[in-house]
Amino acid sequence: MTSIPLTRTELDVRSVREDFPILRALAHGKPLIYLDNAATTQKPQVVLDRLVRYYTHENANVHRGVHLLSERATDAYEEARKTAARFLHAAETQEIIFVRGTTEAINLVAQTYGRVHVGAGDEVVITVMEHHSNIVPWQMLCDERGARLRIVPMTDEGALRIDSYEALLGDRTRIVAVTHVSNALGTVNPIRRIVEIAHARGIPVLVDGAQAVAHTAVDVQALDCDFYTFSGHKVFGPTGIGVLYGKAALLDAVPPYQGGGDMIRSVSFERTLYNVLPYKFEAGTPNIAGGVGLGAAIEYVEALGFDRIGAHERDLLAYGTRALEGIPGLRLTGTAGDKGGILSFVLDGVHPHDVGTILDREGVAIRTGHHCCQPLMARLGVPATSRASLALYNTRAEIDVLAGALAKVREVFV
Repeated sequence: MTSIPLTRTELDVRSVREDFPILRALAHGKPLIYLDNAATTQKPQVVLDRLVRYYTHENANVHRGVHLLSERATDAYEEARKTAARFLHAAETQEIIFVRGTTEAINLVAQTYGRVHVGAGDEVVITVMEHHSNIVPWQMLCDERGARLRIVPMTDEGALRIDSYEALLGDRTRIVAVTHVSNALGTVNPIRRIVEIAHARGIPVLVDGAQAVAHTAVDVQALDCDFYTFSGHKVFGPTGIGVLYGKAALLDAVPPYQGGGDMIRSVSFERTLYNVLPYKFEAGTPNIAGGVGLGAAIEYVEALGFDRIGAHERDLLAYGTRALEGIPGLRLTGTAGDKGGILSFVLDGVHPHDVGTILDREGVAIRTGHHCCQPLMARLGVPATSRASLALYNTRAEIDVLAGALAKVREVFV
């Protein structure tokens, strides 16, 4: 049979899958069906090769040495920063701070910008669908400062109530922190509108982009957000590395997060002068290999193109939604009109952990539990859900396997 050639807007998924060695693995003797991408993504060979190349040919500390290896390591690390700046469309490379991940980035903003600007009686606005990483740091800050945490509600479908959000903002609101894409629902929030509403009142906005950057192009200047953060391992890069984007004027105006080497210009027992951006916020030896690996991951995604990635994932989401809606007793949680590749669900009479265990025996990897979103689970009225999360290397055939495995779950429990 003659194959139909791909168009310019179609992703060659078969070729993409060849780039990911782990997808050839078996789970309990069956082909691995990896549908836990919201937790972490798998790594293409180019990222693995880049890590090996760094440790084999460039391994040295950065910014401090005049010898050849240190210069190579510094060049590679700083080139990765430039890649991240281009990826997010930052105005300046110095606006890119390397961190361990989204969690550290949010803590950094809370403990620097937050400590300077949030005081007794002030308010921090977040949403009901936030990951714990965008709840707990603000709770800690509010507890320390005598401030108040305000929560934006959502509809039953999982869309933020923008009217309620606008009403929550007041004279004492000091910052808004919101997820770009919900890790538990898949809801894509209207970030540009959220920022516009806040900025009209002079309020800065932090965006948790952990679940967005692997699936859609992000332009922080177009969004006009004040801070944006993501984790490398969510975008096919290494663990232990992430990015905090912050507008230079805001980052310049707040104190460092940690003290130590590389974040200083000079130190005496009487006084320390801090380094310039971005180094002011990067104390100690960084995750150099992680940085260069993240750069390789970003370049891999950019080469595929978000037009192709987005079209493929939208097709998978529509196909998966139809497949799961056809399973008796299964209810999807998160049905907002604008959503990403998250299929969260509950199955009548079956605990999500049992669903996950049986699917695992069929070679299907999903996530079960509260997904670090316990307040959201309370809003949904469930203790936990099962979550299948999609990425660029997943296929319709894998969704068919998921649906078939869920039928086996029903045979056991129903």
